[in-house]
Amino acid sequence: MDVNMLLESVRESLHQVGVFLPRLLLAIVILVVGWVIAKAVRFAVVKALRAINFGVVTEKAGIDHFLKQGGAHIDTVRVLGGLAYWLVILAALMVASNSLDLAHVTDLVGRVVLFVPKVMFAVVILVFGAYFARFVGSALTTYLRDTHVGEASLIGRLALYAIMVFVIMIALDQMGLGDIIRQAFLIIVAAIGLGLALAFGLGGQKRAGELIERWSRPGNGDEPTTRNQTKPVL
Repeated sequence: MDVNMLLESVRESLHQVGVFLPRLLLAIVILVVGWVIAKAVRFAVVKALRAINFGVVTEKAGIDHFLKQGGAHIDTVRVLGGLAYWLVILAALMVASNSLDLAHVTDLVGRVVLFVPKVMFAVVILVFGAYFARFVGSALTTYLRDTHVGEASLIGRLALYAIMVFVIMIALDQMGLGDIIRQAFLIIVAAIGLGLALAFGLGGQKRAGELIERWSRPGNGDEPTTRNQTKPVL
């Protein structure tokens, strides 16, 4: 009896292994094919972006310079190519995990797969938004200098920063992080405003006291002083 139970358990285990091995081989094949397709997609995306001179736009927008300052040795075109590569890899991983009946893994990878295109679109928004912001800032600075307006460079930089804040908010909203970032931004702005109000309030107490004291002195009213005028002697 014990021998029969042992043989039955061994038979069941071999049956499970026999069912699992084809699925495992299929998952491995899917991953290998996905890896090859991912490399081809990355090459095609980089070539296509280079062909339409997208790298020139990213260079003029300052995004590539920002990446180099951060220690990255790639440009924005390669970033988009890398995102496309991982999009295909994750899609292949999702299909492979689905073939192995790994529901939780499939669901998790599926969420990441849906998030990657949002990141790619947000990067494109940042590139064109930064290019437009730099163009507007430069054009405004040149115009103000030609019209001999003081602080032309400062006004141009303020315009650039204002547009960039708006563009970043759009990009984050595209990624689904708009509500969190907006709340954090409002908190930061409120904290900065409160800090400036306290700084000017505490620092300007003496000046405000002097102004109030000067205005409250007799003879310092707003009424104009009258002068005695002598009538001509007839």
